Amino acid sequence: MEFFKHNTKIDFMAQRKWAAVLSIILFSLSLISLAYHGLTWGLDFTGGTQIQVSYPQAADLTQIQDNLEKAGFKDAVVISYGTSKDVLISLVPKESKPAMMDEKAQTAMVNQVLSVLPGAKMDQVNYIGPQVGQEMASKGLIAIVIALLGTMVYIAFRFDMRFAIGSTVALIHDPVIILGVFSFFHIEFNLIALAAVLTVIGYSLNDTIVIFDRVRENFRKFRKADALEVMNQSINQTLSRTIMTSALTLTVVLALFFLGGSLLHGFSLALIIGIIVGTYSSIYVAGSLTISLGLTRAHLIAVPKEVDERP
Repeated sequence: MEFFKHNTKIDFMAQRKWAAVLSIILFSLSLISLAYHGLTWGLDFTGGTQIQVSYPQAADLTQIQDNLEKAGFKDAVVISYGTSKDVLISLVPKESKPAMMDEKAQTAMVNQVLSVLPGAKMDQVNYIGPQVGQEMASKGLIAIVIALLGTMVYIAFRFDMRFAIGSTVALIHDPVIILGVFSFFHIEFNLIALAAVLTVIGYSLNDTIVIFDRVRENFRKFRKADALEVMNQSINQTLSRTIMTSALTLTVVLALFFLGGSLLHGFSLALIIGIIVGTYSSIYVAGSLTISLGLTRAHLIAVPKEVDERP
């Protein structure tokens, strides 16, 4: 099944300069938003308290939120957890560098929360210390850096350093734009959203590798074509596969976003942005940058050595 014929001849590289301008604008705006607003860190990174409660009937999240705000918990996050009767309440510390709460203070805070939630039954309480939150943030950053470095080394060995640079820039481009959207709209960024960002890196890389592999094959097939023609030909040949993969994946992620509940909103939103931006960057960031770095046939096809058979 194909959405596009195998022999389409869309000149993708003709728009690479405009695409570069668009990418620079989006990337710059994302960095500005991150520098100005920062990220709205979730409880996983800031530390705080999570209280899981249950009700005998379906819980009214709006009423619970109002009750907590009146009790002084203005930054409390209330979401449905599991069923409509189960509620997860996240209490983010007010201080930017909260101190470790002792057991007595935790108990007093939990009792205060339950006192303003009539009919609620406490099921579980989890306290995340500030040191644990900082450790999660640092390990998350290290995971992204290692993923990018590993990707660059792999592509450099399999293809060429120009491909490695192009794909790495594309893989930096995608997460930064995702983080920029989260920062600009003040969407909570937690470990689930971080998992989505790492997933996007792998998804975008897969699409890029498919195009790069076809480029190498076409350099062997079309010996008189230049790098620009080969890149266009390769993108057109993989276009149907790219559209089908992205569209089907996006359909599932949209279902998660609208039907998966508020707990999965950050995860699914990051994937939605990542699928769209990742498909775009595989063509107009990785592919275009590789061409701009001077890719030629000699970088992928080894020139056979002449053997002197004279005695």
